Amino acid sequence: MAEAEPAARRGLRERAAGLPPVLRGLLWSGASGLLFCMLNALLRGLTQQLDPMQTQFLRYVFGFLVMLPLILRHGGAAYWPQQMGGQFLRGATHTLGLVLWFLALPHIPLADTTAIGFTGPLFIMMGAWLFLKEPMRWERWLATALGFAGVMIVVGPKLSGSGGWHHLLMLASAPVFAASFLLTKALTRTESAGVIVVWQAISVSLFSLPAALWAWQWPGAAQWFAFLVCGLLGSGGHYCLTRSFLIADISSTQSVKFLDLVWSAALGWIVFSDLPTQTTLLGGAVISAATLWVARREQRSRTSG
Repeated sequence: MAEAEPAARRGLRERAAGLPPVLRGLLWSGASGLLFCMLNALLRGLTQQLDPMQTQFLRYVFGFLVMLPLILRHGGAAYWPQQMGGQFLRGATHTLGLVLWFLALPHIPLADTTAIGFTGPLFIMMGAWLFLKEPMRWERWLATALGFAGVMIVVGPKLSGSGGWHHLLMLASAPVFAASFLLTKALTRTESAGVIVVWQAISVSLFSLPAALWAWQWPGAAQWFAFLVCGLLGSGGHYCLTRSFLIADISSTQSVKFLDLVWSAALGWIVFSDLPTQTTLLGGAVISAATLWVARREQRSRTSG
């Protein structure tokens, strides 16, 4: 039995390696989306109990702690970056986006949080085209435009309400996160996924520490455990996302992120009793259709090419 399991894993790894790079990138990106939606649900609950800045700090501290066994096993030299400045630039950029995101998180339904985040691919695709010289086929532009239209169907009615400024604050975080992800893509040229994830946790923790200390209150036992789970989900999500950046163009992996709305709507209903509105369901249908269409187009393009 002990010999069969490694053989089975090797067979699965070989079959996965035979898939087209774009499809493998989409699978990694889709896995990261599911993990991040679970993380967001847990963080939303924590920000309703603790200060958002303290929650942000502890989420990344535990993201580092859960990776400590790997660092100790392979040695610190294996996780020492080649571009220390790039790691901290990425960390500072990501921290700025997180500040905006965490301040808005306790006040916005989970599905709306995810839907607003879907504006990120627009900024990512434009940035990847302008700065990373990645090709932009018409299918990617059309799928992203349709996905953005779906997002507007979801969040448009909320922007005129009394809590609309929270939605605008969340929306402001999208281009900042896009810049962070573009920096991540650039770092993958010289750094491994593990190195990037480890130094993101270190740099964001350091940048978040002052604001966390300002509003500090000691978490209870259940909250400490919740932060441990956050560390596992967050590190796993960032690892999957970085793996997708290593395998495929960043533009081609963004379309599958629109499926996050499905996961976040389900979790919002189960955990917070946030029932999806008709506009959320309609927007989700538009987004899902665009995602499935571009995934098939990307796969056919690779096969014919």
